[in-house]
Amino acid sequence: MLLAIDVGNTQTVIGAYRGDELVGNWRISTDSNKTGDELALNYQGFLLLKGLSFSAFDAVIISSVVPSATMALEHMTREYWDFEPLIVGINVDAGISVLIDNPGEVGPDRLVNAVAAYERYGGPGIVVDFGTATTFDAISRQGEYLGGVIAPGIEISSQALFRAAARLTRVDMRRPPTIIGKNTVWSLQSGIVFGFAGQVDRVVELMQEELGEGVTVVATGGLAEVVVDECRTVQFHDPLLTLHGLRLIYDRENKGKSQ
Repeated sequence: MLLAIDVGNTQTVIGAYRGDELVGNWRISTDSNKTGDELALNYQGFLLLKGLSFSAFDAVIISSVVPSATMALEHMTREYWDFEPLIVGINVDAGISVLIDNPGEVGPDRLVNAVAAYERYGGPGIVVDFGTATTFDAISRQGEYLGGVIAPGIEISSQALFRAAARLTRVDMRRPPTIIGKNTVWSLQSGIVFGFAGQVDRVVELMQEELGEGVTVVATGGLAEVVVDECRTVQFHDPLLTLHGLRLIYDRENKGKSQ
């Protein structure tokens, strides 16, 4: 079995694969201070919920943008499985041509998303990932990574507003009854939901103009469900896109080693 782990700045997504089948997945808060032993305890608990144990797994693949978390996961894998994890960008190539000025600048999660989106939906395509930042990544018709856009994410933008405005308090991130808010809560929700949906649609429209016709737009990430229903340009919502990409990359790497 394969354990696929995607570590973002805010959330970590974990997937357990038996062959091509995803038999369990979990989304947890990223804690860069946890040790490998603490992570092992947490992960064991999640696996037990699905009747699984560490002994069932013979491979781990990691995509991470948090160096301290990467090191902790490396320790966990060596200590509790006695083998090396596959880490995208360090000892595992994502297997996608990166056509930007400095390919090393692209986060491994964005490359993994591109691999998954191309395999599932073809190209040209755009992946909108709602995380700590909202990222937009462009994939060519041939499956090449062309570049993208990085914007402040929904949560950090909202938190900045709440910190700076003394009379505004945190609200649930959900669609208000009307676009024109009848109270402060609805007004904030309207700004968050419709404001970010509008941002997504405009950025996607401009990217589509550059990419040409036939572009497929896929949304993923932990905060996608907040606004994706209001985005007229998004065709597919694929919450587990990154896990799918990690499995594809593992399969390709494992196949290459076995030949």
